[in-house]
Amino acid sequence: MSRTATPRRRGRGAQQDGPRATFRQLLPFLFEHKRTLVVVAVLSVFGAATSLVQPLLVGQVIEAVQSGGTLGILVWLLIGFVIVSSIISGFQHYLLQRTGTAVVLSSRRKLIARILHLPTSEFDARRTGDLVSRVGTDTTLLYAVLTQGLADAVGSAVLFVGALVAMLVIDPILLLLIVLVIGVSVVVVVALSGRIRTASTAQQQKVGELASGVERAVGSIRTIRASGATERETATVSQTADEAYGIGVRIAKISSLVVPVAGIALQLSLIVVLGVGGFRVAAGALSIASLIAFIMFLFLLVMPLATTFGAITSVNQALGALGRIQEVLDLPTETQDDERIAADIVRTATAPDAPAIEFRDVHFRYPDNVVAAREAAAKAARTLLEDAHVEKPETTLDTTPAADAPDREVLRGVSFAVPRGARVALVGPSGAGKSTILSLVERFYDPTGGSIRVHGHDARTYPRDELRAHFGYVEQDAPTLAGTLADNLRLASPAASDADCERVLRAVNLGDVLERSPLGLAAPVGEDGVMLSGGERQRLAIARALLTDAPILLLDESTSSLDGVNEQRMREAIDAVSTDRTLVVIAHRLSTVVDSDLIVVLQDGEVVGQGTHAELVESTPLYRDLARHQLLA
Repeated sequence: MSRTATPRRRGRGAQQDGPRATFRQLLPFLFEHKRTLVVVAVLSVFGAATSLVQPLLVGQVIEAVQSGGTLGILVWLLIGFVIVSSIISGFQHYLLQRTGTAVVLSSRRKLIARILHLPTSEFDARRTGDLVSRVGTDTTLLYAVLTQGLADAVGSAVLFVGALVAMLVIDPILLLLIVLVIGVSVVVVVALSGRIRTASTAQQQKVGELASGVERAVGSIRTIRASGATERETATVSQTADEAYGIGVRIAKISSLVVPVAGIALQLSLIVVLGVGGFRVAAGALSIASLIAFIMFLFLLVMPLATTFGAITSVNQALGALGRIQEVLDLPTETQDDERIAADIVRTATAPDAPAIEFRDVHFRYPDNVVAAREAAAKAARTLLEDAHVEKPETTLDTTPAADAPDREVLRGVSFAVPRGARVALVGPSGAGKSTILSLVERFYDPTGGSIRVHGHDARTYPRDELRAHFGYVEQDAPTLAGTLADNLRLASPAASDADCERVLRAVNLGDVLERSPLGLAAPVGEDGVMLSGGERQRLAIARALLTDAPILLLDESTSSLDGVNEQRMREAIDAVSTDRTLVVIAHRLSTVVDSDLIVVLQDGEVVGQGTHAELVESTPLYRDLARHQLLA
């Protein structure tokens, strides 16, 4: 079954633009490095002080030349301050670059940790590429916050205020004219900054959509090519790239207005100083030395102002990206409410004869965002197939609610028990709720009504890791991870020995794969297991579950990709390892379920029959029909 024909985690799902972050939300990322930032602030103050001294020394040098005095010590002091200022500036630059990189690292760590702990519903409702984009592209913009003027704001403030005071002392009239010119530029920059933040948020959203589109196309490349849809997919993804480019151009246009503002402010200020200052020198109200010092202070005044303008632009872009980062960080984790839920449930003593798994009047419907995402994914898949004039294949997935009934319950009052050590089969037509039952057992979702008990206890009283340790779970279309055979096997059993890995591989008839390469367990399987056949990928997933030595095995369509010979060998292997285990299996083949101790028949989210094969053939028309047609396929 192709991914594109039945996309499971790639719907747009009513995604909304993330809220724009505030500067206050940026502070925690900066405060993680407060010691370094304090050092940077102190250095910037010293750097500002050395810069402020230089115009005063230049003024004294000019006055000494005019009066015929000795320059000696003044020149050496001036050279010394220039060298010290340069050294401070270089070290400060290094600290800022290092801290900016550290901020990106810490934000990525937080995002990765939060994403990997999100509830399953979030992955079902969001596009994978968009989440990846937040970890990569969005976090990178935080780097600019520190490297473009924000972290040395203290020194810039000292420089600005110091230059302002010095210019006030030298000539208040000239200063007033300068303030009027600079004030206009400040108003313009503030007006533009809001537009930059809005456009930046939109651009990051488009970049996320672009990453999702590329991820979808690459992940389904075989289906796309087989459907003759390569050019259409190229055009669709390119259109998103064009939209991101258009927003980027808009940001560039707005930013391009900010840069000249600082230049115009400096040039106008310089013209005013030279014109009015020259007139005042001619009138004897100001000395040449004071005018030159005033001009140097003017540059020191405009320098932090230009830095501030740049910082405003970079911070607004970063806040647009931070809004998307914060949106994910604010999502609750899978286990966040577990303690509260468990506290409301009384955990009773375990009865020796309690079933391994028991469903008691269980109701379940998928969250609205998951329904919307899957409807969008189904629509995209239908469009792709229709455009390629391919008949839509019948899907066996039963985890997607009906598109025309988004509010319907997937499970409605389901009750059954799985005795310990028993082999139980779940059967029913597509969409009956079989895979959903296993998802609830694993607590990927919690029921919206009723309860599920594991070994006599409400499943919600177990910590999720402890609960899942009871199960060896093989999902439908179980993925194969890029890496080696050993990487895949040890995913749930990192301490397993090579001998154990080889044992389970041979148990599921994968000995030939093991011997196919001289690398053995270190043999690569390729991206998504492309170097293995569909049946081999399925058996590898079963081997991974067997390696955990869990007391309960949950197999969802685990033999669907096997031919008759390999299916027989697989059933023999499962029979051998399930001797002391409880086994719950979903299958559409009669040979897989006929020997089960209990068969549970589901239809439209309800249990319509329970019993052995012989009993159900007599008592349940649906099962009799399935056995006659679908199960014999």
